[in-house]
Amino acid sequence: MRTSTDYLGSLDDGRRVVVDGEPVKNVVEHPAFAPIARTIGRLFDLAADPANNMQAEDPATGRAVNRLFLPPRGAGELAAYREAAQVWATETHGFVGRSPDHVGAFLAAFSSHPEAFADDRGPGKNLADNVRAFHRRVVDNDLYVSYAIIPPQVSRATTAHAWEGDFIQVGVKEERPDGIVVQGAQMLATGGAVADEILVSCIKPLQVEDEDFAVTFTVPVGTEGLTLYCRRPYAPGASSEYDYPLTSRYDETDALLVFDEVFIPWEDVFVYKDVPGLRQQFFGTGAHVLGNWQAQIRFATKLRFMAGLAHKVAEVNGVDKFPGVVEKLGELASLASIVESGVLAAEHTAASDDQGLFRPGARALYGAMGLQSEIHPRVIGILRDLAGGGVLQLPASVAELRNEGTREHMDRYVSSPGTPAEERIKLFKLVWDAIGSEFAGRHQQYELFYAGAPFVVKGYAYRNYGYDQPLAEVDDFLASYSTTGTEAAR
Repeated sequence: MRTSTDYLGSLDDGRRVVVDGEPVKNVVEHPAFAPIARTIGRLFDLAADPANNMQAEDPATGRAVNRLFLPPRGAGELAAYREAAQVWATETHGFVGRSPDHVGAFLAAFSSHPEAFADDRGPGKNLADNVRAFHRRVVDNDLYVSYAIIPPQVSRATTAHAWEGDFIQVGVKEERPDGIVVQGAQMLATGGAVADEILVSCIKPLQVEDEDFAVTFTVPVGTEGLTLYCRRPYAPGASSEYDYPLTSRYDETDALLVFDEVFIPWEDVFVYKDVPGLRQQFFGTGAHVLGNWQAQIRFATKLRFMAGLAHKVAEVNGVDKFPGVVEKLGELASLASIVESGVLAAEHTAASDDQGLFRPGARALYGAMGLQSEIHPRVIGILRDLAGGGVLQLPASVAELRNEGTREHMDRYVSSPGTPAEERIKLFKLVWDAIGSEFAGRHQQYELFYAGAPFVVKGYAYRNYGYDQPLAEVDDFLASYSTTGTEAAR
């Protein structure tokens, strides 16, 4: 199986990643991308170690492969999938939102439902074969695939066909016997700069007139004509691991993809000028359920870590037994448990679909997911409340602890009973990186819109709850009495 050495070596492929107006020569050596690349490398090392139980026998080849890239086919495999996803989530404490298992889950579900891609409009090709072949490539080569499935925010009132200018959203500019030429842009490729390939599609509902933009394809990051414009990276500003322990490890790079007449071979096309097909690939195949179940495993892990931070702060400040503080810690426990319970309930209510994919229960999954945009800010708020001014009254950097002329003041004035200055500052630096740094601000926005705007995510919860039964129960009860009924006993 792939190791960190294999993965890091593959990233020097001529990819065009732009930061501050300049192309990056090698992402593995650049301070903006080296930390997250090393983190992803560690994930591959964990999967390659049989002791972590992340491997499964590939039904097609008999080889040991990454379990997280295979579609679960029963309750036991789904439980094993969760345990494997938990290994990676624990390694990053939930702060890497687009680890390789996220899009890997979507691709596993795609491969289980080739009928959703059965389309012969690609000359001489059945696009379903392309889906199966690409999934095979991911499994065989342990690939890290990111995705960009949202149009640029040119206008939310209209869709691509109505925008001024040709091919703002990525679309098919030309069809050739051997493939298509695409032009335009797509967002938001989190981790794209350090991925192997990117799945490009559109999850936003399109109209019939948007046919040219109703396309799904995969593209190696180093493909000629593809440019990744990354948002401001935070890792280079992390003065040390001590001062910015999260930023210095987990700063994923979100990127806008720009395609300048990029050639895509037919074998890399999944959906072609098919507006209904875009929705079918996500929601008809089980991909949206499986991919977001992985995301909730990650989110539950992050909330557990934040709850632990809050409890540690209360202990160090000597207030962990105060009734008001216990109440806040209890609320944190409740919030974290809601998400964890949603993950487990979705597993408990999972069922096999008509193609044998064992899908987590949508009611439990989307029920917890629908509250994500409220749970995360509340968790941050409680941690802010418990930390108070402690995250502000910190030395500028670890230098104050290393400097003999300032260390005495740190030891005397920035300590707590039983907690020396070095450990107290270390804790509160971590808290600040979780709630107040640029990295933390990005995560706040990220969790708010992880699966779309809150009204979209609550729409998933509404449609998958199953309102027929509760409505029937209300109707039955209303029918059980009337104006001619007996008077209630007094």
